[in-house]
Amino acid sequence: MPKEKDLKEDIEKLKGECEEYLNGWKRAKADLANYKKDELKRLEELVRFANEDIIRDLLNILDSFDLALQAMEKSGEVEKGVYLIQNQLEDLLRRRGLEKMDVQEGQLFDPSMHEAVMVTDGPDEKEGLIAEEIEKGYVLNGKVMRPAKVKVYKHQEK
Repeated sequence: MPKEKDLKEDIEKLKGECEEYLNGWKRAKADLANYKKDELKRLEELVRFANEDIIRDLLNILDSFDLALQAMEKSGEVEKGVYLIQNQLEDLLRRRGLEKMDVQEGQLFDPSMHEAVMVTDGPDEKEGLIAEEIEKGYVLNGKVMRPAKVKVYKHQEK
């Protein structure tokens, strides 16, 4: 029959193993919970940007509408139906999370939002400011889909 001392040692050893297994189980449970949270975030992001490719293609159609409307306005009256189609397309994209960037003359050039495609001479105080928007920029659910193409003032050389 085992001695009392041996039994106590066995009990302590078993308690230690039990504690070790319990801690391992707690870590595994926490890891699984973190994994679930990470996967949920990833899936939410996937859903938010699932239509990114088609929206990017639709932006080209919007650009064509803008060019067509500008040309039609110069040559005469524009049919209201063309504006209606453009508005419907813009509304559809807006409901999917697309927003036009608000770019104004005199606004500070921000390379994360704007792409400088041209520069123009200007006074010192206007250097680094936007002179003109060349092509609209868009943001999809807070992510820049396409930077606004702009003309930027630079310092006049004398």
